[in-house]
Amino acid sequence: MVQTCDFLVIGSGLAGLAYALKVADHGKVVVLSKTQVGNTNTAWAQGGIAAVMSAEDSFEEHINDTLVAGAGLCRPDVVRAVVESAPERIKDLFAWGVRFDLEDRRTGAKIDLTREGGHSKRRILHVQDHTGQDIHKAVLERARNHPNIEIREDQFAADLILNRDLQSYAMDPPRCLGAYVFDRAKGEPVEYFARLTLLATGGAGKVYLYTSNWSGATGDGIAMAARAGARVANLEFMQFHPTCLYHPSARNFLITEALRGEGAQLVTADGEAFTKKHHPMGSLAPRDIVARSIDAEMKKSGAPCVYLDITHKPAAFLRERFPVIHRRCLEFGIDMTKEPIPVVPAAHYLCGGVLTDLAGRTDIAGLLAAGETACTGLHGANRLASNSLLECLAFSQNAAQFTIANKDRFPLPDPRELPRRPREAANEDEMIVISHMWEEIRRLMWNYVGIVRSNRRLLRAKTRLDNILVEIKDYYGGYGMHPDIIELRNIALVASLTVECALRRKESRGIHYTIDHPEKDGAIGQDTVLIPANA
Repeated sequence: MVQTCDFLVIGSGLAGLAYALKVADHGKVVVLSKTQVGNTNTAWAQGGIAAVMSAEDSFEEHINDTLVAGAGLCRPDVVRAVVESAPERIKDLFAWGVRFDLEDRRTGAKIDLTREGGHSKRRILHVQDHTGQDIHKAVLERARNHPNIEIREDQFAADLILNRDLQSYAMDPPRCLGAYVFDRAKGEPVEYFARLTLLATGGAGKVYLYTSNWSGATGDGIAMAARAGARVANLEFMQFHPTCLYHPSARNFLITEALRGEGAQLVTADGEAFTKKHHPMGSLAPRDIVARSIDAEMKKSGAPCVYLDITHKPAAFLRERFPVIHRRCLEFGIDMTKEPIPVVPAAHYLCGGVLTDLAGRTDIAGLLAAGETACTGLHGANRLASNSLLECLAFSQNAAQFTIANKDRFPLPDPRELPRRPREAANEDEMIVISHMWEEIRRLMWNYVGIVRSNRRLLRAKTRLDNILVEIKDYYGGYGMHPDIIELRNIALVASLTVECALRRKESRGIHYTIDHPEKDGAIGQDTVLIPANA
């Protein structure tokens, strides 16, 4: 089955939907959602979005905070462009129906700004503690009501269609023509052809055993781009959020950094605040430092977790400001107004990804990337809190501007020559092996490529992952499309590329910390760029 459109968007989070809205007046847009459209990391974002909105703040301070957090690996031109565009991107959200919390709800006074780790000023716009959910809901509704945008659920993109796949285009310069997709509802493959394709598939937290991400965050866009030959970069920089709820039944519930912005302290079981031993900003230090300080305290004491204490704040304030967290903690028998919240670090945000320029262009003509899928140069070696939703909006805007100005350079391909690839149907009796390999990869990544690393651990991970990739190719290479097989291929490849990036970095910088090279190699770092071959 073949479908065509002008602009194909793979991913239904903020980056994909914002791009769709920006280009929809210039052609037909199809947005593909891997499962249901609400399943996205955007909707899980609690904290907010960073922007200079106060006379007490400045672009220079936001830029500096971003550069400091990025540990010498940010691209200053990208940081400046994104930070200075933030007020306009906030106007887009208002126009799309987002309503941020106000300081005085009775009069509709100025926007309430909170503070998070690494920020020198209060500049985080929020909707209580469910900002991402409200932003996604508003932008999704706007996209659904646009006549040129079609959102299709249960469409799992497996690989990119390249001009080398079609005989009459094979001699042209490398170009992306769309994507091979598995229609989950119908259980059959679909080929989508487009002038331009945007990868906006989100991050790869599910490559790790413990994560704050939704279950579909398996690095799909990164894996597809790598298999197509696009460069990927800085995959060693997986940010571990310091505070996820520690409970057997809540392995991926995030406790937003905004609690620390409102005065919560990280403490041991004995109530001792410990983070200032590791950084002058204490609990509001950049995330990489806070995560390592928690890891160190847990290893020193043997405790399974630490605690986040905000009991000094009035109960009414906590219930109003953090209703989702308050309600969720109560479900597990934890009253945050009276007792500290048990927390542990978990894989949260990938600062690397598919290498792009400021317009979101990848190495492959016709292929753009935005959001967590992309490595844009904004985050460097450690993302500053609440810059992620801003990045989605800024790069979707840039990619849309490029698309509108250049769409006529990318004629809609003729799909009639698409080669059919008959494959054997997957044997359900054999599919049980997938869950075992999936579990092995995630546990291996957590144990050997986690918060603190070493050459020995990384080499052990590489050896096993090399074998797993061969096993996947041999064992499942002949089977037809199956969602579990596609995801297994993707997490195995992303895990392998992550280990390769980590082995190449002979220093500790930002999120990447190795006991074999505990210091930075100079103030300014170099990107770890991989050129995948036959991935």
